[in-house]
Amino acid sequence: MMEEFINLTADNIDDEHLCCIIRSMKPHPGVEAKRKWLAERLREGHVFRKLNAKGCCFIEYAPLETAWVPVIGDNFYYIYCLWVSGDFKGKGYGKSLMEYCIQDAKAKGMSGVCMLGAKKQKNWISNQAFAKKYGFESIDATVDGYELLAFSFDGKIPQFTDKARQQQIENQELTIFYSMQCPFIVQKIEEIKQYCDDNKVAASMRPVDSLEKAKDLPCVFNNWGSFYKGKFETVNLLDKTALGKILKRK
Repeated sequence: MMEEFINLTADNIDDEHLCCIIRSMKPHPGVEAKRKWLAERLREGHVFRKLNAKGCCFIEYAPLETAWVPVIGDNFYYIYCLWVSGDFKGKGYGKSLMEYCIQDAKAKGMSGVCMLGAKKQKNWISNQAFAKKYGFESIDATVDGYELLAFSFDGKIPQFTDKARQQQIENQELTIFYSMQCPFIVQKIEEIKQYCDDNKVAASMRPVDSLEKAKDLPCVFNNWGSFYKGKFETVNLLDKTALGKILKRK
């Protein structure tokens, strides 16, 4: 099965689709923003491995030291996303991708692999029950139920930053932190801005455009973090319906 997968490189990234959004003949702004972000990350050891087919079947991970998340630790890989959907499910592709990441870490003499999880499975987070089959365990948590899962090879463990565990900010208006790591983000930000304009909702959109900003975030984060009235809401990308529910219940 290994020959069916390819890793994105500086040589092929301009020609390969990025799985989440299948690229049409017309450039998609979210895909192109992700492509630019990813091209810069590849130089830092970021890995994007995908099935050599048009569809959603890939894993994306990076050295924790350069991963754009408020997690700290030495010599770990951080999995941003492991996603297999549609007709690709049930064929062992997820297993192959996870085992590739783990073996890659071991071959490089790393201490382990970690990823974001939650006490209850949430959208936009990779399947943690699947990860736990490989030895991932909860080794850190926030008060609102998010967890850091890790598969440690040598007993060392990473952790959330103290600031990330707070899950609170002083700003009371709708506040969204986001990076361009996900190709859906461009359209979601525009959708939220339009909704807020139409409904006269005060909002602050805060781009996370550097490693330093990502490590200093006041919440758990894969590529998105939403607050309202100072309280952390979700890592899920919001649409108009989801945002309306948050505003209504407050």
